[in-house]
Amino acid sequence: MSSEPSGTAPPSATSLTEAEASLLAAELKQQLRSGVRPEGDQVMIEKMVAGLGDPRGLMRLTFAESLGVIGTAAVPALCHALGTHDNVTVRRAAAKTLTLIASPDALPHLLKALLNDGDPVVQGSVVGAMAATGEPAVEALIGVLSSSESSAMHLGLASWGLSFVGAQAPAALRRAARSSHNEVRTAAIAALGEQIQSLDDQEARGLVIEALGDSAPLVRAEAATLLGKLHDPIWASPLLQPLLCDSSAQVRKNTALSLMKLKAVDAIAALESAESLETNPEVKPVLQLSIRQLHKHQEDDLEG
Repeated sequence: MSSEPSGTAPPSATSLTEAEASLLAAELKQQLRSGVRPEGDQVMIEKMVAGLGDPRGLMRLTFAESLGVIGTAAVPALCHALGTHDNVTVRRAAAKTLTLIASPDALPHLLKALLNDGDPVVQGSVVGAMAATGEPAVEALIGVLSSSESSAMHLGLASWGLSFVGAQAPAALRRAARSSHNEVRTAAIAALGEQIQSLDDQEARGLVIEALGDSAPLVRAEAATLLGKLHDPIWASPLLQPLLCDSSAQVRKNTALSLMKLKAVDAIAALESAESLETNPEVKPVLQLSIRQLHKHQEDDLEG
């Protein structure tokens, strides 16, 4: 069964000589400068896709921009190239061009490439193309995060993709923050920052507070880090201070760093108490650094 989008046939193999690519790119560049949309017939699209393998970067850019202007009509050919082409340069360029088009129709092909293409640049570009579609990508990204077969690379890229979607999919992110999978909750919490800052989403704030008491240390650590990025010490400092006694060293470290970033001078006493009890050689220096920096901020405030 074909994996091509419904109603299309797999593009036939097309190649261009450097001279043909130069001539076609010159024509396309002139059209783009004149505001004329390039022809979107199948033959022309296949030639442009073939041009994505040109060794000259500026040529590839012209073909990619032209395909981006053509839009959804170019998606089947780009997906086919992404999934089948032997030339890694073509696969990379196809993924980046699909980012320009941001078509949800490409999502199944992008997901397949993420999981099966061995090139890390293709994988990264594929997740960028997925994230560019916004909310439609969330389910696929969560699927990667919740799969026991996902590699560390897959998990990292999917987490980044979910964070990139951010406030474009507030409801989906809130659902993900309540997932039964630790990796999904961690990624969702990391992605909530934008909607808290952009939308003042009170439910999202509540989810972050819940995450501070999550059973998974990774989720608590991510929530502690997020609080340090929100520039709201009055809200965040009282929530963070109890985590200085957390059972997880990573949570304690992230908490100290966040209090430092927030310039939360009200937390100095709690940090000093935690530092006096800390035995972990990786956490203790972080606590000491946070204390020094906060004392400095306190002195600066008094002098100011």
